[in-house]
Amino acid sequence: MAEITLSVDVDAPPEQVWAAAVDWDSQHEWMVGTTVSGGHGEGARLRAFTGWRGYGFTDPMTITTWDPPYRCVVRHDGNVVRGTAAFEVIPLGDGRARFVWTEWLVLPLGLLGELGFALLKPLVLRPLRRSLAQFSSRGRWASPSPGTTARR
Repeated sequence: MAEITLSVDVDAPPEQVWAAAVDWDSQHEWMVGTTVSGGHGEGARLRAFTGWRGYGFTDPMTITTWDPPYRCVVRHDGNVVRGTAAFEVIPLGDGRARFVWTEWLVLPLGLLGELGFALLKPLVLRPLRRSLAQFSSRGRWASPSPGTTARR
């Protein structure tokens, strides 16, 4: 199993950060190379496509934990990505929140898969970091509150 955890502080209240994180139809605006559709609530199904110019893979998921406005956990049900992922929103006070994205991935091929992931991890992290930077920029997902700016 491999774990990836990234976070970003956002100058927006937790409820607004949550709403942006689980707005599946708009995730493509901040999540690099991915479109998502699906429902909300425990047991709802999601379908993500990650790729470029039609080449990529579909990642079907099931929401296993739904605790608005703090936590959403999904199980990856496809053949390409296996494991679980979580979006968490942590209140920081003063109308700010921390958005945490964690993936617990089941790697194929045993030790060979672990070694391969160790080599590829920097390439995997680059678009995830870019996605979080876009998420925190607020320009696409939230109307700015007076006197607030994005924090990276």
